[in-house]
Amino acid sequence: MATAVETVRSIPWWKEPTKDQWYAYVAAWAGWTLDAFDFTAFLLIIAPIAKEFDVPVPEVVFVLTVTLWMRLVGATASGWLADRIGRKTPLMISIAWYSICNFIAGLAPSFFILFLFRALLGIGMGAEWPAGAALSMETWPARSRGFMGAVMQGSWGIGFLLSSALYGLFYNYIGWRGLLMAGILPALLIIWIRIYVKEPAIWVENQRQQKTQGREVRAPLFSIFRPKLLGNTLTTCLMMGSAFVIYYANYALFATHLQLDLKLSPALVALPIALANTLFFLSAIFWGWVGERLGRRSAILIPAALGVPIAFLYLMAQDYTVIVIGFALQGMFACGGMHVQYPAYLSERFPTEVRATAVGFCFHQGAIWGGLIAPLLAYYASSRNIPLSGPILVTTVVGLAVFVVAVLLSPETKGKVLVAELTVA
Repeated sequence: MATAVETVRSIPWWKEPTKDQWYAYVAAWAGWTLDAFDFTAFLLIIAPIAKEFDVPVPEVVFVLTVTLWMRLVGATASGWLADRIGRKTPLMISIAWYSICNFIAGLAPSFFILFLFRALLGIGMGAEWPAGAALSMETWPARSRGFMGAVMQGSWGIGFLLSSALYGLFYNYIGWRGLLMAGILPALLIIWIRIYVKEPAIWVENQRQQKTQGREVRAPLFSIFRPKLLGNTLTTCLMMGSAFVIYYANYALFATHLQLDLKLSPALVALPIALANTLFFLSAIFWGWVGERLGRRSAILIPAALGVPIAFLYLMAQDYTVIVIGFALQGMFACGGMHVQYPAYLSERFPTEVRATAVGFCFHQGAIWGGLIAPLLAYYASSRNIPLSGPILVTTVVGLAVFVVAVLLSPETKGKVLVAELTVA
């Protein structure tokens, strides 16, 4: 056994995965990146949509809220389906779902139709993450699972970068409708997944054991609230709830703050967001490396703590250059780097027979709180006729404090081997 381990260690980590493991990872990576593109495009066009349909900004922000709420529906359903029939099919369904909904939203003749299909988009968006995370993390070798999970999660920044680049370069030509309609393109990924991706071996073996031993888990959502997993489930939910509040207090409203409070043009609005998401992805490589060296918790806590002083930098400044630098840096910390451990960390915290359901529910219940925060802050600012920057700052600092406590109460999982053996069945 020792000889076998040394042989593996002598191989560069990127040569260790097989072709099938790379295929599974790329499928999950692309699904998540394009999911980000479809979702974040809306964050850039809240103000122009409000103007076209002659509705208040807080009402348009509420579209974001409902989209995020529906993520929990999609995530729970997809997680259950992924634990019962496999990771691959729910992943394909989710990509088709969010792509088609975004396209139809771009054609919406009324605000109600836009609202409806952006809400439905949330189901597909929520469905992608549990299926993709379980597929990629169960398939990928343990030695570099944390690193590659961080790269995958950080690729949300690539999707946001693509949407902000499309907005900054072409908004004046295609408008908000063209930006949403471009969201149909991710559907092409389904063909590639159908042909090349296989189910994780440990899930296949876990299913065999459930059936041969007569211990099938038919309600995995209830299983994660049993005493054996309850503490783990609750701390994960608290961590993800505060994480979503921090992220959407900033990203959901920052473009609107720049548009309405500072009266900036599309190109000037797009620049700090594009830079923040570029650094989000690039920092994911660094924090992924930290997670493999110091542990998952350290790689989460360090950028979270650094996010506090950075928030003051861009939310209290009036100078555009300072705002750009500050928000770009936050892409490495509270609006980026602290989030990249989730695929590996959450997958490692739950057993195979409930993994997709657990990570889907715990991750996306955070969307309920993240969805609430944006309209609440928008309403608070507009009702008191104050800039959005103040409410965003207070929410960010308080949210980071709660987040740090939740992580400190959570276990370290670095080096954990994912196995097929039944745990809660």
